[in-house]
Amino acid sequence: MCQLLGMNCNVPTDIVFSFTGFATRGGLTDEHKDGWGIAFFEGAGVRLFVDHESAVASPVASLIKSYPIKSKNVISHIRKATQGQVALENCHPFVRELWGRYWVFAHNGDLKNFSPALNGPFRPVGNTDSELAFCYLLQQLREQFGDTPPTTDALRSTLAALTSDIAAHGVFNMMLSDGSALYAHCSTRLHYIVRQYPFAQAKLSDEDLTVDFSEVTTPNDRVAVIVTEPLTTNEAWQAFSAGELKVFVEGAPLN
Repeated sequence: MCQLLGMNCNVPTDIVFSFTGFATRGGLTDEHKDGWGIAFFEGAGVRLFVDHESAVASPVASLIKSYPIKSKNVISHIRKATQGQVALENCHPFVRELWGRYWVFAHNGDLKNFSPALNGPFRPVGNTDSELAFCYLLQQLREQFGDTPPTTDALRSTLAALTSDIAAHGVFNMMLSDGSALYAHCSTRLHYIVRQYPFAQAKLSDEDLTVDFSEVTTPNDRVAVIVTEPLTTNEAWQAFSAGELKVFVEGAPLN
């Protein structure tokens, strides 16, 4: 299956270190070579990069590794195709507008017998179960809340119910963000870490690369990284529970 990477911060931060290790899994240290993508929120906008080439072969991925784009919310995905051909339109993350904000979504898993009726403006362009699930999620949110954006707590409660229903059709590990918070649901495997003062060194598990975060941060910085499998060998990653939905705001999970 695919793998997910997300970052939520209290100050704009680059994801070069984490993405460097993550992208290696896209065809070198792992088998996820059927495309990749990454989305950065910047103010009200989203900077989106996708490629149907593997992350280890893509010149666009090489750009991301060397270009320190700073953002408070980032979602990335490396794909191993289970539904839908290897094509640009099937590369995650997917982006749609709701309530005058961009929403970014990526999914790891495989949904069976999942064919919800779509009767509004949200329609898939490609032919993956993932994009269909995203369109269905946004449709249900629009139906429940109308034109008024809900509070984070209300949205979390509704998403918990919706993700549970979708996960009944198979594996539904997913990340979703509107730039103000990052929502992550675990069916099978997700891990997270919060990096904050006092910062220490971190060593990638997929690359021979170490960073001393105390040299590139301030004492006020806080960064949450969420990923399918831990990216580093010397940090204490926390595992999600199966069926758990977590919400990350300002670099930390909400209680």
